[in-house]
Amino acid sequence: MAGDSKKVQPIIIKRVKKGGHAVHGGAWKIAYAVHGGAWKIAYADFVTAMMAFFLLMWLLGSTTEGDRKGIADYFSNPVKISMMGGSGAGDATSIIQGGGNSLTETSGQQNKGRSETVDEKLRQKALKAEQMRAEQARLNALKAKVQEVIANDNRLSKYQSQLRLDLTAEGLRIQIVDDQNRPMFASGSESVEGYMRDVLRAIGFVLADVPNRLTIEGHTDAKPFVGGEAGYSNWELSADRANASRRELITGGLKGDRVLRVQGLAASMLFDAQNPESPLNRRISIIVMNREAEERFYEAARTASGTPTSAEDETEATPDGSIPSGAGAPNR
Repeated sequence: MAGDSKKVQPIIIKRVKKGGHAVHGGAWKIAYAVHGGAWKIAYADFVTAMMAFFLLMWLLGSTTEGDRKGIADYFSNPVKISMMGGSGAGDATSIIQGGGNSLTETSGQQNKGRSETVDEKLRQKALKAEQMRAEQARLNALKAKVQEVIANDNRLSKYQSQLRLDLTAEGLRIQIVDDQNRPMFASGSESVEGYMRDVLRAIGFVLADVPNRLTIEGHTDAKPFVGGEAGYSNWELSADRANASRRELITGGLKGDRVLRVQGLAASMLFDAQNPESPLNRRISIIVMNREAEERFYEAARTASGTPTSAEDETEATPDGSIPSGAGAPNR
């Protein structure tokens, strides 16, 4: 056959080298870089991804359901969270419990941030201001009511000139001053005159429904007793007159536990300082104490007795700013 008669020619493949040893060396380095180092880069990426995955799992396990919901809400609608504010909207608290010197602490940055935020301070300040306004309005209404009761009573209306009502830092102060021709008490005695008894009982009736505590103060003029300061003096007389006034207020309807303090001040706080022996200096002061005055009294009592202030000793105000009966009172 013609095909069989032909001789099969061998196929020769030549390997052509270009560039000499320099090129050959460079190709060897490239091959090593491609085939010898790529697995390391891939392995490093894998390890980094695994670390990130386990870190994410740890963070999710360390947060509460509420924190996770807050994070999800932020990423779903960050503009809404930023406008509404609240925890997680730009504050310094951490989503990890703790935030102190180590991850094991539970009273670190998070708790501190929550208790000292600007919003909380502003809320407390606004609440206190609102309570003070409510209490001020209530004391003003009480002042008007006392004046109305005295003015509408035919027996008491003629004694209005001896009544002094004003608002002080401690609360509403009702002062009944003496008159040269109409003394409140028998001379040098705690015996209450008839008209003074009617005035005190009318005031006691008005104050019967007031939740605030009272301070009753007795004052005298500067005229000393014949026996001098060593015997029965203006100090004892002023205290006795204050206590006699307390009894008349209770007879008028005031509850006994509303009286917080009864004290005699003699001539230490003159109404008419220019004339120490003026009848105006002989007076009874009834102070309807505001919340701050009551708190100062209880704090001073605790300090004097050495009783430490604790959370149980703190008084809580009612919505109108007054303190409930018996709240914060020291044990006697």
